[in-house]
Amino acid sequence: MTDILDELQWRGLIAQTTDETALRKALDDGPVTLYCGFDPTAPSLHFGNLVQLIVLRHLQRAGHRVICLVGGSTGLIGDPRPTAERVLKTKEQTAEWVGRIQGQVRPFLDFEGDNAAFTVNNLDWTSPMSALDFLRDVGKHFRVNQMVRKDAVAARLNSDEGISYTEFSYQILQGLDFLQLFREYGCTLQTGGQDQWGNLTAGSDLIHRAEGESVHLLTTPLITDAAGNKFGKSEGNAVWLDPAMTSPYAFYQYWLNVEDASVIKLLKVFTDRSAQEIGELERVVADEPFRRAAQKVLATDMTRLVHGEEATVSVEAASQALFGKGDLGSLDERTLIDATSELPGADVPAGTGVLDALVATGLVDSKKAARRAIGDGSVSVNGEKIADEARVLSPADYFHGRVAVLRRGRKNLAAARAS
Repeated sequence: MTDILDELQWRGLIAQTTDETALRKALDDGPVTLYCGFDPTAPSLHFGNLVQLIVLRHLQRAGHRVICLVGGSTGLIGDPRPTAERVLKTKEQTAEWVGRIQGQVRPFLDFEGDNAAFTVNNLDWTSPMSALDFLRDVGKHFRVNQMVRKDAVAARLNSDEGISYTEFSYQILQGLDFLQLFREYGCTLQTGGQDQWGNLTAGSDLIHRAEGESVHLLTTPLITDAAGNKFGKSEGNAVWLDPAMTSPYAFYQYWLNVEDASVIKLLKVFTDRSAQEIGELERVVADEPFRRAAQKVLATDMTRLVHGEEATVSVEAASQALFGKGDLGSLDERTLIDATSELPGADVPAGTGVLDALVATGLVDSKKAARRAIGDGSVSVNGEKIADEARVLSPADYFHGRVAVLRRGRKNLAAARAS
């Protein structure tokens, strides 16, 4: 596939475009300057932002010029949610998060060479603008009857919560971003999530009214599992790109546990694997699902993309040590703690008997059951089978002085944490 739109379509990365024929011609005639915005509403980017970075990555590799906008001003306002008003962050907090996100986008794109990507902050052009200038020069191009039809705005207007003028004005600010980048850099394409269509069209409409020019929009679909549930949530928490918020091990395990019905779709969306490679993995999923081959490729590729080669090697070793035949003692402290934090467990001080430790960590529900499990030969500490029910956990059993791994049977593991 030589046409970038065909490749994005095959990978499941296109939901809507303003005019596909015109956009295809523009990309063929290229290079096109394009942008995507990321608001600092949290200290880290997350799964949903990653979809946008993947699109930018493909477009840059196809020779197009990429701008990453981090919203120092739009982040102060907040994109309206359908349910309730956002809690506004301080200017200092927002500025800190802008810096963090600007750093986070760098590994995904090429910021060097002839076609280097670059970042901008919309606070640079909104901060000097007076309220009167904003209303006269920008606000005059917007029609309230159109603004209230945006999905999130309409939902809020029909709720008891209502919507503040602050959040109502968000779409004007985002529209101004596109106009500014059009004027300064010749930017003619904006990308974003499907749920952002209303905000994206605010920019294309503003350029049409203010400059008499037509520009392009492209959105990505919401990525869902086979049941229609939104991907990127893990037990109610977002899957973050910051290793301090979602550890590389937890990140790896998230992708490793993807259902068979979704793994091929996710390989297309998030990896650089070719159609031939993905076709072979699809065959293996159908014929030998027990191998989890596609999930292992997805988890490895995703962890390498987001956290780098060194972290990927570490988390693969941890997964093998916990669930295969690897050596737990070879794991570095950070990886071991991240991995065992995903296990059930309890504070179990050195000197505790294995019988009590099995009960405390929830691997059995009574000492009687613990004795039976030891008698069956199904209990181990750090991979060492336990035959003596009088066995006591010693300080040497705690890796890095912090955690010992208990196992009952093949799949039931728990962490005994030094207190």
